[in-house]
This record gives sequence, structure tokens and C-alpha cells, in this order.
Amino acid sequence: MLTTILVSAGVVAAVGLILGALIGFTAKKFEVQTDPKIEAVQELLPGANCGGCGYAGCADFASAIVTKDADPSGCSACSDAMLAKIAEVTGKAAGKKEKMTAVVFCSGSFSRSTRAADYNGILDCRSASIVAGGGGKACRFGCLGYGSCARACPFGAIEIRDGLAVVHPELCRACGKCVNVCPRKLIRLVPASAPIHVYCNSLEKPAKRRKFCKNPCLACKKCIRTDENHMQMQGGLVRVNYSNPPEASFVEQVKCPTGALQVEEIHRKIAALKPAEPAPKAASAPKKEESK
Repeated sequence: MLTTILVSAGVVAAVGLILGALIGFTAKKFEVQTDPKIEAVQELLPGANCGGCGYAGCADFASAIVTKDADPSGCSACSDAMLAKIAEVTGKAAGKKEKMTAVVFCSGSFSRSTRAADYNGILDCRSASIVAGGGGKACRFGCLGYGSCARACPFGAIEIRDGLAVVHPELCRACGKCVNVCPRKLIRLVPASAPIHVYCNSLEKPAKRRKFCKNPCLACKKCIRTDENHMQMQGGLVRVNYSNPPEASFVEQVKCPTGALQVEEIHRKIAALKPAEPAPKAASAPKKEESK
């Protein structure tokens, strides 16, 4: 009995040694040499794997920088300091890109827009847009407010305030994931240097825009008449000329009649405000039964 156990243990040990040797030999024989520069560049990249650079992830982009001469500035999440360090590692000059940020072109929070129906379904913008085309809000061009863009953002730069997606530009890295996920194409990447935007995307007639939202752009062109170098028409909508954006003081100069033209910081504050809820009505005293 003891002999059988010892023989079995010896056979198992011998098989283990042989297999270990074979695995070690195979690993050595077919080892893929990794360029240390690729690992160094990958460590300098943000690691968000957002895909904004056009590659599958940070590892793929790092390999492309070293082996395919990809421009490190293709990573919108990289700061100038990080790009300089990557240039030191690779020995290649990194180009500079204008800092961009995402903007949600809508002012239609729940409290500032008209509701056409109550949506009771999956809290996803694409799903909500399929249901009667609106997901609750009357404006069929506005923000649905169910947070698909916020969930897609790897940097936590978007929050939902009173049913409206709001971007924090200091956190945004312009990866473009929110742009791709929005079913209404409300989100665009624009130069971060632009302090004001026209927060409306409606193509309805002006009367309907005013009916559906408290802050619509009526395409009155008052801002364009004030300075046509800063503002322009784009397919029925007024937009900031982002190649020559105006200063924040331009909002006060124009005095937009609806407030659709707004400073980004003020827009965020307005989006956070909710109207005070009306006080509940006091229950009326029960009527006394009249004696017959």
C-alpha cells in the first residue's frame, strides 16, 4: 500500500516537472519582446480607454505612438505636461491641440420645459426616444434627461440636473463618448475657450419653441445684428462662431430676449434651480350633517 502511494506520488511529481519544463521552454521560445518605450508611454496616458484617440484603448494608442508615429496629441485627455513627457520618452515632438469641451445645446430642464406625458420605462435616452419619440418632454429636439451621456463619460464630467444634462468643462476631456451616445445629437465638442453658447437645438417654429420651453432660441437674430462676426446662422439655429467666439460680456450687450444665449457658468447655475414647490393645501373641515 505504502509502495503504491510512493510510486503514484513520484509519477505525479515527474509529470509536473516535465510539464513545467515544457511550459518554460515554450514561453521562452515564443516570448514576444515588448518595447519598454511602449510601456513607458502607456503609463503616461490617462488609462481611461475612452477611444477618443481613434484606437481601441490606451495600450493600443501607446503602441501606435511608438511604432506607427501616431501623434500623442490625439489623446484629448492628455495635458501639455503629459505630452511633453511622452515626447521625452519617444524622442518625437508632440503637436499641440486646442482644448475642446462638450456642450449640451439645450436649456430644457424639467422645470423649464413642457411635459407632454409621463415616461415610465428604461432610464436610457435611446430607449426613451423610441417611446412616442419624446420620452416625456414636449420638445422633440431637447435633452431627454435620462443620463445616457453621464453614464458614458469616463471622467465624470456630466451630471443630470432637473432632467437636463450639464457638462463640467473643468472635468471634460473631449473624448466624444457623450457625443456618440446622445440619440438627439445635442452634444458637440467646441473650443473650451468659448465662454458662452446658445443653449437650444429646436427646429420647431418660434411659436412652438416658446410653447415648449422657457429659454428657446427664437432665431430673432438680435445677437447676429449686434455682431455678425461672433454669431452665425446654422440651418435655422443661431450658433456662436467658434472660430471667433465673443467674450462673456457679449451676453449683457445682446440681452437675449429668452436667455438662450448664456454664459456657461450661469447656465449651469440656472439648470440647478428648481421652482419652489407649492405648499400643500389645508384639508377642508368636514361638513356637519344637517339635522333633519
